[in-house]
Amino acid sequence: MTLLTHRRLATSLALVAALALPCSVAHAADPPKDFSAAERALFMTDQFAKLRPPMTLRYQFHRSGSLEPGFDDKVAIVLKGHSDGRCCDATGEFLSGERKIELPPVEGATGNPVTLFFLERDVREMQRMTTGKSPYFRKRIRMAIFQGAQQRAVTLRYRGKAVAGQEFTITPYVDDPNRPRFEQFANKRYVFTLSDAVPGNVYGIRTLVVDAAKGADAPPLLTEELLIDGADAALSKPGS
Repeated sequence: MTLLTHRRLATSLALVAALALPCSVAHAADPPKDFSAAERALFMTDQFAKLRPPMTLRYQFHRSGSLEPGFDDKVAIVLKGHSDGRCCDATGEFLSGERKIELPPVEGATGNPVTLFFLERDVREMQRMTTGKSPYFRKRIRMAIFQGAQQRAVTLRYRGKAVAGQEFTITPYVDDPNRPRFEQFANKRYVFTLSDAVPGNVYGIRTLVVDAAKGADAPPLLTEELLIDGADAALSKPGS
C-alpha cells in the first residue's frame, strides 16, 4: 500500500503519476486551462472554503449485489483548523472493524479527501477481486476523469430540500485493451455527485457493475455507494 502524502495535491489526478499515490486535495489557485471539467470540479476546487472547523463530515456507505455479501457502514472526515489558521487538517475514518481502511491524516487540505479515500479503497478491492494491480486501476480512473467523464446537472434532495448539483460519470474499463483480464468488471461505472449546498461539496459517490450475462434488468453484480448524511439520492433527477 502506498501512503497518502501530507502535502496538498499539487494538481489533480491527471498529474498524479498513474494515481500511484492518493494525495490531499488540489490548490484552488492552480490554472484550470489544462484540466477537464471533471478534474476541476472533483480535485481542484476549494471544497472547504465555507467550513469553519472543528467539525466532522459524516457519510453512509452501502454495498450490495449478487457477487459478494453486502453491508452497511459509516465514513467520517474529521476536520481541524491548521496550525497557521488555514482550513483544514483532515483525518479519515473509513469503514469499521475488519473492513476499516487505515489512512494517514491529510494536512492543509482545501478539498474533500473522501473522494480519494473512496477511490483508494476501490482500487484495492479491484485488485483483490481480479488479476489486475491497483496502480493499473488508478491509471485507468485517472485517464477516464481526464478524457471521458460525462457531466450533467441534477436536482438533489438534502435535509428535506431541493438543491442543485452536478454529476460526473466515468466507465474506465469499457475500452481497456486489457479488459479480458477482468471482463466481469468491464462495464463498471463510477458516478460522482457534487453540490455546493452540502458541506465538503461531495454529495455522494457510487459504483455499479452490471451482470452482462443477464442484462441490464437483472440485479447488479456489485453496487457501492457513499452518501453524505442527510442525502436522498433516490430523489435525484436531471437538472433543467
